[in-house]
Amino acid sequence: MQQNIHLFVLALVGCVVVWVIFLGFTPAWISLNEQLEKRMLAHSRNCDMPLYSPSFLEGRKDVVTVTPWLAPVVWEGTFDKDLLDTIYKPKNITVAMTVFAVGKYVQFLKDFLESAESYFMLGYRVHYYVFTDQPEAVPMVTLGSDRRLTKVKIPGSNRWQEITLGRMERIENFIETQLINQADYIFCLDVDTKFYGHWGAETLSRTVAAVHFGFFTRSRDAFTYERRPESQAYIPYGEGDYYYGGAMIAGLVEEVYKVTKTCRMWLEIDKVNSIEAVWQEESHLNKYFLYNKPTKLLSPEYLWHGTYHTDVVKIVRFTQVWKDVSKVRPN
Repeated sequence: MQQNIHLFVLALVGCVVVWVIFLGFTPAWISLNEQLEKRMLAHSRNCDMPLYSPSFLEGRKDVVTVTPWLAPVVWEGTFDKDLLDTIYKPKNITVAMTVFAVGKYVQFLKDFLESAESYFMLGYRVHYYVFTDQPEAVPMVTLGSDRRLTKVKIPGSNRWQEITLGRMERIENFIETQLINQADYIFCLDVDTKFYGHWGAETLSRTVAAVHFGFFTRSRDAFTYERRPESQAYIPYGEGDYYYGGAMIAGLVEEVYKVTKTCRMWLEIDKVNSIEAVWQEESHLNKYFLYNKPTKLLSPEYLWHGTYHTDVVKIVRFTQVWKDVSKVRPN
C-alpha cells in the first residue's frame, strides 16, 4: 500500500513538471518570439531592408553567376544592397582608391571624381589617391563626409606605355610605405572612366577582378593574352579562364599588394629580356589570376564601354569614356 502511494506521488509530480514545462512556459516562450520578431521588423524598417527568405529557385539564369572555382560573379539581380550594407557598415571599413592622371589624362579627372561621389561606395569611408604629374591641375570637387583626396606627385613620361607599365610598381610601393595600415580594401581604377550606377559592398572580397566587356561572350582562344613564351605574361592557347580588364584591380590591401608585387617582378624580368607584353600590365594581371584565382568577379556592368545596354548587361555601372587617343597620349 505504501509503495502504491509513493508511485502515485511520483506520477503526480511528473505531471506537474510536464505541465510547467509544456504549458506554464509556453506563454513566456511565445512572448519572447513575438518580441524578437518585433525587434527584427523594427530593425528592417530602420534599415529600409525588407525581411524575406532568399530563394534557391529564383534569380539570374541567363548568365554565369559562379565560376568553376566557386567564386561569385556579380550581376544586377544577384545581390541585395541593403542587406550587404547591414553586414559591412558596422565594420567601419576604409576603402582606398588609386587613380593615375598623368599628362593630358588629367582632363578626365573631374568627371571621374564627381561620378564617384555619386555612386562609389556611398556611406563608407573612402580615400582617393590621385597620382599625377600636375597636382595643381587636380580639380576642386566637393566630397562627402568621411571622404578625402590626397595628391601624389609622380613624374610624367613621353611614352604612355611607360606610364601604364609603372603603375604596378607605384601601387606596390605606396601600399608598402603608406597604405598597409590605413585602409582595409583598395580599388585601382583607370581615370578615363566614369560611374553611372551603384557600386557598393557587393564588390568587396579578398581579390576582385573585372571581366572585360570585349571578351565576355568570346571563347578563350580569342582572348588577347600574351602568346609569346619569352614573356612572363605568356598564356598558351587552350589555357585561361576569363579575360580580365586592367582598368580595375581590387581587394584587401594586403592581397592587392601581392598582385602588384608579383606583376612588377614579371615586368622587370620582361624588361631585362627586351620584351613588352602585348597589353602591358593587363597581360601580366591575366597571368597572375590564371594561377591565383580571384575570389570574386565583377560582371561587365562594372567595366563597360559606352552607355548602351544589352540583354544581359541590364545596367551600366562603370564605363570607359570615348577619347581620341591620338590627342591624349604622348606617343
